[in-house]
Amino acid sequence: MQAFLKGSTQSVKPQRDKATAGSSGEKRQKPVPWVEKYRPKCVDEVAFQEEVVAVLKKSLEGADLPNLLFYGPPGTGKTSTILAAARELYGPELYRQRVLELNASDERGIQVVREKVKNFAQLTVAGKRPDGKHCPPFKIIILDEADSMTNAAQAALRRTMEKESRTTRFCLICNYVSRIIEPLTSRCSKFRFKPLANDIQRERLVEICEKENLKYTKEVIPPKVTENLLQICYKGTFEKLEAAVKNMIDEGYAGTQILTQLHDIIIEESLNDKQKSVITEKMAVVDKCLADGADEYLQLLGLFSVIMQQATQSS
Repeated sequence: MQAFLKGSTQSVKPQRDKATAGSSGEKRQKPVPWVEKYRPKCVDEVAFQEEVVAVLKKSLEGADLPNLLFYGPPGTGKTSTILAAARELYGPELYRQRVLELNASDERGIQVVREKVKNFAQLTVAGKRPDGKHCPPFKIIILDEADSMTNAAQAALRRTMEKESRTTRFCLICNYVSRIIEPLTSRCSKFRFKPLANDIQRERLVEICEKENLKYTKEVIPPKVTENLLQICYKGTFEKLEAAVKNMIDEGYAGTQILTQLHDIIIEESLNDKQKSVITEKMAVVDKCLADGADEYLQLLGLFSVIMQQATQSS
C-alpha cells in the first residue's frame, strides 16, 4: 500500500512541475510609464537641442567623453540626453554596470561623495562589450540636480574628478549654473539646453497619442468644463462643487491650465471690481502653491470656494 502511494505521489509531482513551469514561462509584461517608454533611446531622438546633439555625436564617434555640465530649464531633456548617450556607448548589457545615477537633491552631503561616488569611481573596467563592439574604458557618474549639493560636497567632488579622470567621467545636471562652484565648471564642458518650443512639444504629444491609439482634441480643456464649475459656484451647493472639482481632477485636467482659462473668464464675468480682485488674488496664491507642488484638488477647491463666496455676496 505504501509503495502504491509512493508511486502515485511520484507520478503526480512531474505534472505539477510541468504546470508551474508552464505558468512561469509565460512572462507578463509590466506596465511602463509613458515617460520611460518614450524616453529617447539614442542621441538622435533628442528633440530641439541640435547644438548639444551635434557635439555629443562627435564625441561618441571617438568613444570618448569629457566631463559634462548640462544646465537649463526643467523638462528640456538634460537627463534623457546623457542616458541615451550612455546606452549608445555601453549597450544594454553593460549600461547598469558602467553608469551610476544619483539625484543630488536627495543625496547631496559630503558623505555621499566620499563613499558612493569615490568607491564607484575607483573601479576599473574593460574596453570591450559582450557583442564585440569597442567600449570606452571609463564609467559615467550622473549627478542630477547638482546645484542642490552643498559647497563642501562640491569641493570634495573636485578632487575626485581630478584623481579618477582616467577611469571615470562625470556629468553634472543642474537648472542654475551659477550655483556650481567655479573649480567644477572649469573642469567640465558646458552645454545649455534651450526651452522646448510649443510646436515641438505638440508634435511629440501627437506622436505618442497616435502610437497609443488615443483620441485627442486640440482644445486643452473644453469650455463647458469651466462654465459648468462657475454655474455650480453661482447656483449650486458646496457638495456639488466638491464633486465637480474631484471629477475634473480625475479626468486628468491640469490645474495650471484651468487657472489660465478661468482667469480670462472671470475678467469678463458680471462681478464688481472688488469681487474680481479678491478672486484673482486667490488665483495668484493658488498658482504659486501649484508651482511649489501643492495638491491640485485642494487648491482648486479652495479657489472655487472663494468664487462661490463672492457670488453669494453679490446675490
